[in-house]
Amino acid sequence: MKQKYINFQREKTNIRCKLYMQNDSHIESIVIYCHGFAGHKDNKSAERLADKLISKNKGFALLTFDLPCHGEDVKKKLYLSDCIYYLDVVINDCKEVLGAKTLYANAISFGCFVILKYISDNGNPFEKIVLRSPAINMFNVVNTTMVTEDMHDKLAKGKEVQIGFDRKISITQQFLDDLKSVNLFENDYIDYADNILLMHGTKDEITPFEDTRIFSENNVIEFIPVENADHRYTDLKKTEFVNAKAIEFYGL
Repeated sequence: MKQKYINFQREKTNIRCKLYMQNDSHIESIVIYCHGFAGHKDNKSAERLADKLISKNKGFALLTFDLPCHGEDVKKKLYLSDCIYYLDVVINDCKEVLGAKTLYANAISFGCFVILKYISDNGNPFEKIVLRSPAINMFNVVNTTMVTEDMHDKLAKGKEVQIGFDRKISITQQFLDDLKSVNLFENDYIDYADNILLMHGTKDEITPFEDTRIFSENNVIEFIPVENADHRYTDLKKTEFVNAKAIEFYGL
């Protein structure tokens, strides 16, 4: 498996990406991997999936990218609209620049929220979508696990605060307001349901398992509970399980 860094560029925008591909460099299909909040393109979860996916499937590649303000991205303020725009550019350039005929999606947590918001607004460009531990209600996740009372006071005064876990991201009140305005439970994904797979750990301490269960029922989407898995899938056997299920769902 070959790895290389590439950039997708627009005026005043430079999206930093990492591409996993077979050594013959012929690409027919690309899995676009969208990382979680405070994550980045060089994450082990994406690399493990790429290793399993690419080794046995000729013509497949996997591409990860830094969301705005994440990883090596240079933006200073995080806006949900920028996240959607980055995904749109990546989707377009995977086809137009890299020549992929078919796109798939794989995401975790906040990355799932971005993908679900994107397809609600723009339709579904993906053949199949696999979402792991999705943050169906990202506003509540941020509000209850990341933003303290002191931070709320600072945000109300127009200041920035840094939130996250291993890494920190600067946000403003506008980012929280943007998240609050999105209610994925009210969106209709029935038309895309057959092409979406949801997986969620029963011991997830960050994104509520019950949110995903209800969302899956509302939209008749296939849902696989991952017994005893936490949010980060620290048990690598759980990671192997969800990767195998993802590849199976892709029909490979």
